[in-house]
Amino acid sequence: MLDKHYLTPLFAPTSVVVLAGPHDKPESLSPLARHVQEALRAQKFTGSLSFMDIHTSGTLADLAQARADLAVIALPADEVAAAMEVAGRMNCRAAVVVSTGMSAQQASDLRRIAKREGMFLLGPNSLGIQRPSLQFNASAVGPLASEGSLGLICQSGALTASILDWARSNAVGFSSVVTLGAHTDLGIAAVLDFLAHDPRTQSIVVYMEGIQNARRFMSALRSAANAKPVIVLKAGRKPAGNAAALTHSGAIVGSDEVFDAALRRAGAVRVRTFVELFSAAKCLASRYRAVGQRLAVITNGGGPGVLAADWINERGLELGHLSAETVASLAPQLPPLATLSELIDLSEEAGPEHYRLALEAANKDKQIDGVLAIFSPKPGRDATAVAQALSDAKRGMNKPLLTSWLGDTLVLPARQTLRKAQIPSFRTPEAAVGAFNNISTFYRNQQLLQQTPPSLSALAKPDIEGARLVIESVLAERRHVLTEMESKSLLAAFHIPVTRTLQARSAHEAMMIATQLGYPVALKIDSPDISHKSDVGGVALNVHTGTAVRDAYADMVQRVGHQQPGARINGVTVQNMARSRRGREICIGMVSDEYFGPVVTFGAGGTMVELMDDGSMELPPLNQFLARRLIERSRVAETLGEWRGASPVNFEALEQVLLRVSEMACALPQLREMDINPLIVDASGVVAVDARIVVGEAAHGATGSIVVGSGGVDSSYAHLAIMPYPARYEQVWPMRGGGEYHVRPIRPDDAQMLQKLVRELSPESRYFRFVSQLAELPTSMLARFTLIDYDREMALVAVHRDSMVDEHGDTHETERIIGVSRYVTNPDQSSCEFALLVADDFAGRGLGSRLMFAIMEVARDRGLVEIQGLVLANNPNMLKLMRRLGFEVKAFPDDPEFRLVVHQL
Repeated sequence: MLDKHYLTPLFAPTSVVVLAGPHDKPESLSPLARHVQEALRAQKFTGSLSFMDIHTSGTLADLAQARADLAVIALPADEVAAAMEVAGRMNCRAAVVVSTGMSAQQASDLRRIAKREGMFLLGPNSLGIQRPSLQFNASAVGPLASEGSLGLICQSGALTASILDWARSNAVGFSSVVTLGAHTDLGIAAVLDFLAHDPRTQSIVVYMEGIQNARRFMSALRSAANAKPVIVLKAGRKPAGNAAALTHSGAIVGSDEVFDAALRRAGAVRVRTFVELFSAAKCLASRYRAVGQRLAVITNGGGPGVLAADWINERGLELGHLSAETVASLAPQLPPLATLSELIDLSEEAGPEHYRLALEAANKDKQIDGVLAIFSPKPGRDATAVAQALSDAKRGMNKPLLTSWLGDTLVLPARQTLRKAQIPSFRTPEAAVGAFNNISTFYRNQQLLQQTPPSLSALAKPDIEGARLVIESVLAERRHVLTEMESKSLLAAFHIPVTRTLQARSAHEAMMIATQLGYPVALKIDSPDISHKSDVGGVALNVHTGTAVRDAYADMVQRVGHQQPGARINGVTVQNMARSRRGREICIGMVSDEYFGPVVTFGAGGTMVELMDDGSMELPPLNQFLARRLIERSRVAETLGEWRGASPVNFEALEQVLLRVSEMACALPQLREMDINPLIVDASGVVAVDARIVVGEAAHGATGSIVVGSGGVDSSYAHLAIMPYPARYEQVWPMRGGGEYHVRPIRPDDAQMLQKLVRELSPESRYFRFVSQLAELPTSMLARFTLIDYDREMALVAVHRDSMVDEHGDTHETERIIGVSRYVTNPDQSSCEFALLVADDFAGRGLGSRLMFAIMEVARDRGLVEIQGLVLANNPNMLKLMRRLGFEVKAFPDDPEFRLVVHQL
């Protein structure tokens, strides 16, 4: 069923067989096998647990009778394949191979066996899994962790053991612990996908060193982060700039910055240290949701408060100030020496009541998004009483509260009080500020996550075919770098304003072109072998006369030929000087990352671009919201408003260029690098003065595949890490009995309409769809149903518009979801499982049939060959609909209450 995850046999098995050598002869076992057997026996597993030696005698029939959900294998490398065969004969649906040092070839052999036997394989080179709620420890990383709500995924066995050891002494509990090593079959994406569905997991922490498939990773990470907080610590943060880059953008962007951009867009939070990993998890697991960056500091000592304020500034946050009205009402209730202008400094005389009053005031103040309470031990002041006052006040708070009780022995009881109240407490103000930054980052990244733009914006349609012809002609000549004129032709095809540019092959021709264009003009060397023209004297600006043009041409060709003797020189381009004297120079570009595919960059332009190292970036596709945030993150952003007497720039025109570059990245998979530098922007608009574009054969990029039918990958967008919103599936249909409804793919902002649909269903309809008596969808399920990866699943919603007239005679239009059909691709990548839901008051009007036909058409379009679903045997209307649509209705062996319905696509 759609609501039961396919990895349930692996992570929630009811029966387990252990293949780790003879369990009655521990002296003959390898250290790894001994660890696994001891770990499994150390507590009572809630399911059935049996041990088997693959060298014992028995028949194939005996094995077939001894069924199990999961096989735990901990054997020498040369015996693992045989154990996998045995597990297959036992009809195991999943296997964990606990091992180290197995080669890529051995791993490939095991994957082949697992695929043939229909098993999900975690490993090899995994140190196993722990599921504390099941009392299940199939790992070699130490004793079973305490039960809690934190899911841990770790690509290092040694680090996993250290994390669990740290957690035991810090009262941190886990829902799941999963270790992944080199060459493992199921990777981070699959485990993230399970934890996103797991009701026992409230937040997820990930330690990772690399990824195999960016599209699958982004899909799973976006889905998980939409349902619950995800915190990532990634090793290998050293910049990896491309020394061979042919553009400014390519030179300043390294793989780690792209990974940052990917995590930001996925709605996850990235931390830099081991300690930060758990402080972030502690705060986000407390379900704090900051809605801004303004952190107020309540303190009883100026020094620690100032340290906190400095760190707030350092982390790009804002120090929260109380409003004048709040100060006026709070000040008379505080000690005489208290100050409220910057910090909320309660003075050394502050007691529990003063902290409570200040906290309540800050919580009510709309100018504050979160509160940090700092306590320094003072003679005669009870640290535990103040902690208790905060614990009591916290119940009425709707903003994040973090604390820092300074000192050690004197404040230990106070910290225990805060921990019991689930108030995050830190030893230093800096650590507390860093934790609030993670909460604030989570909120900002969640906004980015909710954006699902289409590949093309709502702007005028670009000439995509014309652009492709330019690229194909360049590649046909076995070139990869476009000339300036070819680059500008490409930009013009996407309606990006460019300066008129003509090519001159002689000094005399340059002079005639300049005279026709009108002075002043700019001359630039035209060579496919020169990346940065100004570095070799290949640019002449503000040339005012014909004689000067002729001389500049001759000097430039001679100078460039001397400095770069091997460069091919086609001539010189001539163009008018951009006339805006107060325009700002911007560089908008695109780079192609090895894992994540195309990335759009934005920053300062001109010759200072690399020196300033100003390159904010975002993964395409973009919309206006994402484009504006991309601009805001750049260093040059502060010069784009009113600046040194110049008027603010035309932000809308700048955003439109970013949307156009996003369109280019989506529509032209041959693009490798691009610089529009400089792009002159002022109050009246934008113009691209120079451009350089590098192309290659169509990129495999984020998915490693450009073949339709392999897991539903759309060849048009295989190079993108994030699948664009599939606007082509939008339709308007007439309704039986009059009216019409709009059918379209689901969006994240449909969550409340979907919840309303479920709430208004009859109990019988809800039971038929969800096989439970739930009155509404849990938050995590609602998130999972509305923010989806359009590449591996699809949900079509039927939206009906109602017009209502209020008491003043004004007409208001409201939208309502009246039906949903969806499919999720099965792990076999060739079939999918569907679900259908129609509002009770629209039943019997043909809506269910139309939605099923539509979702089947999408599945067929994605290369899937079979659609199937489970229908309750006592749901005659649904079974009747399935038969009418041509589905075959079969018995379902696993549960007689259901019927399996199947249709070949």
